[in-house]
Amino acid sequence: QVQLVESGGGLVQAGGSLRLACTASGRTFSGYTMAWFRQAPGKERQFVASINGIGSNTYYTDSAKGRFAISRDNAKNTVYLQMNSLKPEDTAIYYCATAARPYPVTSRLTYTYWGQGTQVTVSS
Repeated sequence: QVQLVESGGGLVQAGGSLRLACTASGRTFSGYTMAWFRQAPGKERQFVASINGIGSNTYYTDSAKGRFAISRDNAKNTVYLQMNSLKPEDTAIYYCATAARPYPVTSRLTYTYWGQGTQVTVSS
């Protein structure tokens, strides 16, 4: 069983930045796509960003383009999400996930393992 643990969440003012990290333990899927999703209270979990196994391709939801950057360090079994110019609407629990298939990257069904999430709160 793969375990994913997110860290780096917190409270930040609008316009600020946070860097999230997700570290995997147990059986790893370092050669496969990983992603970040987020879920606000009362809403469904939605795709934010993904990165393929070797880090050569990334994909972002429209609201994240130009503000967020996903990266990975396979030697550390870690994926990161750098979040800049944060807005109150970014407030959510952020989850990382790993998959054994590369597409469709925006679908929750693509991903096999999920972390417990880290809270990001952006004040207005």
